[in-house]
Amino acid sequence: MRTAVFSTKNYDRQFLQPAASQASHELAFFEPRLNIETAPLASDFPAICAFVNDQLHADVLGHLAAGGTKFIALRCAGFNNVDLETCHKLGLRVARVPAYSPDAVAEHAVGLMLALNRKFHKAFNRVREGNFAIDGLLGFDMHGRTVGIVGTGKIGAVAARILAGFGCKLLFYDVAQNPDCVPLGRYTSLDDIFSQSDIITLHCPLLPQTHHMISHAAIHRMKRGVMIINTSRGALIDTRAVIEGLKSHHIGYLGLDVYEEEADLFFEDLSGQVIQDDVFMRLATFPNVLITSHQAFFTTTALEQIAGTTIANLTAFERGEPTPNELLPAAKK
Repeated sequence: MRTAVFSTKNYDRQFLQPAASQASHELAFFEPRLNIETAPLASDFPAICAFVNDQLHADVLGHLAAGGTKFIALRCAGFNNVDLETCHKLGLRVARVPAYSPDAVAEHAVGLMLALNRKFHKAFNRVREGNFAIDGLLGFDMHGRTVGIVGTGKIGAVAARILAGFGCKLLFYDVAQNPDCVPLGRYTSLDDIFSQSDIITLHCPLLPQTHHMISHAAIHRMKRGVMIINTSRGALIDTRAVIEGLKSHHIGYLGLDVYEEEADLFFEDLSGQVIQDDVFMRLATFPNVLITSHQAFFTTTALEQIAGTTIANLTAFERGEPTPNELLPAAKK
């Protein structure tokens, strides 16, 4: 089946093309993100393949449907960028990759914790410059610290197992308890997570009720010097609120792999340009902030899984077969 693949990089071609060839799918790779201006590129393609920052709003979906598209294959787990109600009205089916490598994301989250705590990035630069002083690199033992895990799905559960191995005390918050996490810690309220945790790590989806979960009010309920880690979705955090928290020293460490306005920044080489996002640039000036550009998923295992599941979703649609990865509007679930 002919499929238009948006937001493609070399690594997308490297993993998607072999999987597509084995299943006799024809992929057309487009570097631009999918939006209202680029939607005409999908004309006459029965399927499109989209990524996290592609725009699948009502106006874009209308263009896709008018051009003959019937299926949207997301090569990611999150779907906050997709208007599922409009998809249903237009007869567009949508499938995602729900679990490509929970280990990859969880390990990256813990890596951010360790790097911020023990200041690996600063030590690396010092030693390269011949500076072997360790002043300013003081950290703390992870053992015995209280870590609040918000969201205990597959990724949160892996993070819990890793952190339990460090000897951390674990607090969990989720709308439903994960039996795998129960022996490792204690489920409690979000208020308790905020007030009792030395480290808070976010592994929940972006929904209307979780938007700006980390707000001015939430930060004021946290321990002074708290570490906040976000490898889920950028808009879980009110960026301006955390900047104020950093300036007041209420937030001691911040590790981000996502940013709420990342669409015009992440996955691109902007080293030769003046970045216009003043909020991001202010955030990046803090010495106790570590930002990576949405790379938590970026392992060989994860990309192989993403490619395999994406192509399997396309094959199921082409054959008229159901897939457990299909997304439905809330009213249809």
